[in-house]
Amino acid sequence: MAECGRKALSLLEAARSRYESLQISDDMFGESGDDSSDNPFYSTSGDSDSDNYIAERGGNKETGHGGSSGAGPPGSLSRSQAEEEGWTEGLQDVTVPPYKDTYGPAQKMPATATALDFFQLFVPDNCIQNMVTQTNMYAKKFQERFGSDEGWRPVTTQEMKAFLGFVTSTSVQRCESVLSIWSSGFFSNRSIALKMSQARFEKILKYFHIVAFRPSQGSNQGLYKIQPFLDSLQQSFGCTFRPSQTQVLHEPLIDEDPVFITTCTERELRKRKKRKFSLWVRQCTSTGFICQISVHLKDGQGTDGLATLKNKPQLHSLVAKQLCQNISGKNTIIFTGPSITSLSLFTEFSKQDIFCCGLLSTRKSDCTGLPQNMLVCGSVPAQRGQSRVMMQGGMSLISWYNKGHFRFLSNAYSPTKQGLIIKRKSGEIPCPLAVEAFAAHLSYICKYDDKYSKYFIFHKPNKTWQQVFWLSISIAINNAYILYKMSDAYTVERYSRAQFGERLVRELLDLDDCSPTQ
Repeated sequence: MAECGRKALSLLEAARSRYESLQISDDMFGESGDDSSDNPFYSTSGDSDSDNYIAERGGNKETGHGGSSGAGPPGSLSRSQAEEEGWTEGLQDVTVPPYKDTYGPAQKMPATATALDFFQLFVPDNCIQNMVTQTNMYAKKFQERFGSDEGWRPVTTQEMKAFLGFVTSTSVQRCESVLSIWSSGFFSNRSIALKMSQARFEKILKYFHIVAFRPSQGSNQGLYKIQPFLDSLQQSFGCTFRPSQTQVLHEPLIDEDPVFITTCTERELRKRKKRKFSLWVRQCTSTGFICQISVHLKDGQGTDGLATLKNKPQLHSLVAKQLCQNISGKNTIIFTGPSITSLSLFTEFSKQDIFCCGLLSTRKSDCTGLPQNMLVCGSVPAQRGQSRVMMQGGMSLISWYNKGHFRFLSNAYSPTKQGLIIKRKSGEIPCPLAVEAFAAHLSYICKYDDKYSKYFIFHKPNKTWQQVFWLSISIAINNAYILYKMSDAYTVERYSRAQFGERLVRELLDLDDCSPTQ
């Protein structure tokens, strides 16, 4: 038991140190990025989505410190109902059992491993060969139906690698269009343009496919053109890396290409289709490695379409279960945002030895089964750092004040233990341990995502399956870089993320000089 406590403390100390610095050390994860502490999802500012219910409803005030004269969020419990359900202000210690898995890369890469070697842990040769086969099949079928294309010849494996390299280069050069490589403008790249003509690239781009034809049956038909690749990618993520005990479920920000938005005409902007999918991830909070992804279409009649679900909490609960289906029985600690956090989901996870700590919002969260008096603000103004806690078994519902009310649901940290939030201007703010752990881990992930989203592939096609594909490739490259940083190869050539991307592009293009440009 003492050893378990020491392990838990060491995990929190590591997270605390990342939170205090609010920087990601280049020694482990690359260049430091801009401060993201203003993000309401991850920060502890008064702008958080974890606002109080009374402010949203316009005036129902609590009669005292514990009672409420107005109704709380839908599904929440009155004081008498909460007592009947076992909610009490009496606190007890909570201990999470030791983690039942190891942490780190699943295989040792040699010091001579290249950027392409790390990338092909996720996109191996057989995957690229499948792209070649399917692209040629689609081109043949297309021409049989619409007429021959005299400028087309079957694509080869080497050309497909080069095709991936050209598109990947937009993540490093951040050019407005992949075709700018062959232009004479600011974003031209003559060092790689000679490897393939623009006409040939456009032909491959026209016919490029992962799955050429719709399957006769299958549950995920809306994503049928990308699903085999996603399945392969999921398997490779799980086979190459074992995440730490603490992980986070969230939806990364996927912004539109800012260069495209500022340079395109109004007509081009109108033709630009809005993103029709949502992408959720399970991410290791110690390294930023994305362990699993879940893609859902926003429209569609298939089972993967959001229209088949009655409400957002139902969708987010389904997404969380999908992302966590491979970690049951390991005593993993999962951090969640307001849209996922719910008592029913956390209770179900606890039966699978998955422990949770999540931010609550009376607008975005499913508050069913939670005491109303913990979800509304009191008549007496709270002091900064003041908190209240109620428990039901091992589950803690926390209400904490820091220029606004923040509420957390957790069974991963003991409510009897105190922590500190360290703000650069305000100094130390007392809080329950669960609040500090949430802030420490989520602030790190927020900064990580802000930094490496800058290296996402800028090529943004209109077809949804292609958008998902290139976003998945971007995630694979970032994961490859994490494995590179944790390998002996990093001690030989200490490449930054940008240099790693440049090297990967040149290796995909099979250029003789694969050293990154300075």
